[in-house]
Amino acid sequence: MIRTLWAALNLVVVTAVLAIIVIIAALLRVRNYAVYDWAARTWAARMLRVSGAELEVEGLENVRADEPQIFVANHVSWHDVFALAVAIPKRYRFVAKKELARIPLFGPAWKAAGHVSVDRSDRAAAIRSLNEAGRLLREDNSSVVIFAEGTRSRDGRLQPFKKGAFMLALHTGVDIVPVAILGTRHILPKGAWRVRPGRIIVRFGEPVRVANYTEETRDALIEDVRGRIERMLEAPVPGPARKRAS
Repeated sequence: MIRTLWAALNLVVVTAVLAIIVIIAALLRVRNYAVYDWAARTWAARMLRVSGAELEVEGLENVRADEPQIFVANHVSWHDVFALAVAIPKRYRFVAKKELARIPLFGPAWKAAGHVSVDRSDRAAAIRSLNEAGRLLREDNSSVVIFAEGTRSRDGRLQPFKKGAFMLALHTGVDIVPVAILGTRHILPKGAWRVRPGRIIVRFGEPVRVANYTEETRDALIEDVRGRIERMLEAPVPGPARKRAS
């Protein structure tokens, strides 16, 4: 209970402080993206720390610093966001539901930092948002993070993938990096409120070459990426930490 209250207090206070910094930076038209990246990583690292989460990262050799990529990950907990925000060692943007943009302070900061909101109830608006993500990918050589299931899995099993991330990849020619996140459901599963300490493992898989697919073979691309994530989720968990991030 004490850990949960401490995590909740930190979530409110740290989010507010960093959100204000990001909003002020945006109002001052600060173009140095390091400010926004620092805020996101600081926020996420703090939340992992107060949650008692130990983060380990595998497959960093599959993350290319010199080219944009689309990270497609499974989703079972809010701690997936914290884990990825710390683990990805280059500039990134999350693509997520528009409801996040409505959260006081967090929402304006989220948008100011360049993250992309998607209205899943409006197909035309969702397409526009993905097109914007594609424009940003090409403009500043950044990467995007998408939870292809569209929502958190309650039982931890991988759900069907929505097609948005894959259409974005096909339209931009940007390769997909499958990502498997393990351990976050133990820390805070969907529908729960109690935070428990635990070990998180983020596995970056080998990039999937989108050039090998077309819109006509989109479903095969989806199955390829989903299968890779599923296999990484089922792979044995190592004993001692291989690489840590904090």
